[in-house]
Parts: sequence; C-alpha cells; structure tokens
Amino acid sequence: MGRLDSLFARLFGLLLLAIVLAHVLAYIWFSQYGHPPPPPSTLQPGPGPRPPPGFGGPLVPLLFQLLSLIVAAWYGARLLTRPIQRLAAAAERLSNDLDTQPLPETGPREARLAAHAFNLMQQRIRQQVQQRGRMLAAVSHDLRTPLARLKLRVEEVPSAQLRARMGQDLSEMISMLDATLSYLHEQRSCEAWQWLDVQALVESLVEDAQDRGAAVQVSGQCAPLRAQPMALRSCLSNLLENALRYAGHAQIELADSREQLEVRVCDQGPGIDATQREAVFEAFYRVEGSRNRSSGGVGLGLTIAREAARRQGGDIRLEQTPGGGLTAILRLPRACTGTDTDRVKT
Repeated sequence: MGRLDSLFARLFGLLLLAIVLAHVLAYIWFSQYGHPPPPPSTLQPGPGPRPPPGFGGPLVPLLFQLLSLIVAAWYGARLLTRPIQRLAAAAERLSNDLDTQPLPETGPREARLAAHAFNLMQQRIRQQVQQRGRMLAAVSHDLRTPLARLKLRVEEVPSAQLRARMGQDLSEMISMLDATLSYLHEQRSCEAWQWLDVQALVESLVEDAQDRGAAVQVSGQCAPLRAQPMALRSCLSNLLENALRYAGHAQIELADSREQLEVRVCDQGPGIDATQREAVFEAFYRVEGSRNRSSGGVGLGLTIAREAARRQGGDIRLEQTPGGGLTAILRLPRACTGTDTDRVKT
C-alpha cells in the first residue's frame, strides 16, 4: 500500500469510506423499519414498532448504497484527472512560452513528483536555449569581423572577374549569416496577443512594395483579428518577398469568414513542383532550377513564415496558381485562446 499522501491511498480511503457509509445507512434503515412484528401478547399492548414509510422496502438501502458509490466514483475520477489536466495545460503553455510559470508542486505524492519532473525539464530546456543564444551571438560576432576584412581585401584583387565572384560569395555568406540569426531570433522572440487590423497591415506592405517599384495588388476585405502583430507581419512580409523575388509581381487576396481568415499571395512565376511544396518549408532548402541561389534568398523565408503562422494557430500551404505560378495560402483561425497578457515564445 502506498503512502498516506499518495493518490492510491486517497482513492482507497475514499472508496472505503463510501462502502462503510453505504452499509451504515442500510443498517440504520433496517434497524428502524426492518424488525418483524412481535407475536400476539395477553399483556397490555404497548406501542408497536414504527411503521415503515410509504416508500419503504429494500429499495431504500440499495438507493443509499448506489448514491454513495456514485459520489465516490465521481470524486475519485476528479482526483485522477485533475493532475493530468494540469500537466497537459502546462505542457501546452510550455510549447508556446518557455518562460511560463512553473507548476505548483502540490497535491498527492504522484502529482508532486510529476510536477517536479516537469519543472526540472522546463528549467533545462530554458538553459539550453539560452546557451544556444549566447553561442550564436558569439559566432555571429566572430564571423562578421573576418568576413568584413575579407571583403576589404577582395577590392585589391587585380582581376575584375575574380573580384566580382569573390565579392558575390562574400555577400552571400553575410546574407546567410544575417538570415540565420534573424530566423533564430524569430524562434526566441515573444510577443503579446492583441487585436490587429490585418487589412491595414497588408495594405501597408503592398504600399511599401509599390514604392520600391514592385507590381503588387491587393483585393478583398477582412475584419480585425486577434494575433501577434510582429509575427504576423513577418509571415506576410516573407510570403510577399518570396513572390516578388521569383516572379517580380504578386496579387494578394483576402477572404474572411466567421471561422478563419485566409490570405492568398499569388504569382505567375516559375512555380514549385508538387513533390517539393512541403520540402521548401525546411530551413535552408532551395529548389533546383529557377528558384535557386542565383535568384536570391538563403532558403529561410518560407520557414520563418510557416513558423510565424503556426504560432498564431494557423498554417501555410502552397498550391499552383491557375495558369502557372505559385499561390501561398495563409489560414488563421478566428477562435483565439490568448489573452492580453499572454506571452508566446518558441
């Protein structure tokens, strides 16, 4: 038998108490109404046994027992499920925010042990993420200095063709370093949920692109959405830049409903083969052919966009644009569980 503060002991004691209580109630009932009538007597008759109530019979003690066991089963089920529900809710919060409050180590012994192990796991994950961040910052600093020196020395190369190739390689290395650090920063960033005018956000991105000379149009309307503004802006910006980089133009379509908001970023560019549309969401993956390194980018735009969308509870998928090209479809649910003080971190 487990310790007195264990879940086993509590459940065993609860069921034992219910059984004893049911028998005590049945005993009281039979002691009051269950005696057989006394034999006839010549003596002066005294007060007879108490007559049973109108609803008497064996059903009453059985009803006492049934009600006692039902209450015990209900309370026992709550004892069993409450620690599991707390652990599941804490795991969901941890998947969004490593800095969430630790679980209180209270309750039965098994629940305290599980909460302690969960809190220890959270602490170790947080330490590993912080250590990775410090390491990346150090690597970034250490790499930028020699790359800057190399870029200066390339200017002294006498061959113009070689100088151009070396300069291109160095610029690409710096771009990859910047994109990688930006991607990792996106993973570590946290942001509050708030109501956001998504239509105004999309229109501002379109206007910025048009100011740069890009051919971008937007159509449709949508109501404000509860989201993380910076994460959603990063998601939409990466989808738009991806279309402009490979097609030179884009068409953004907004479609709203009670269940979800849908944003389509369409282009008439080279497109992506259906077998590679999921692979392009992997970090640093680049499609061979027209969407390659010579077109620009390091293979992180769609990765950042999908992770930002999933932090909002949505997702991104790719389809072929009618007539050729690629359409990135961002779907965001309108049902949001975040509050004004919620912090989300991945």
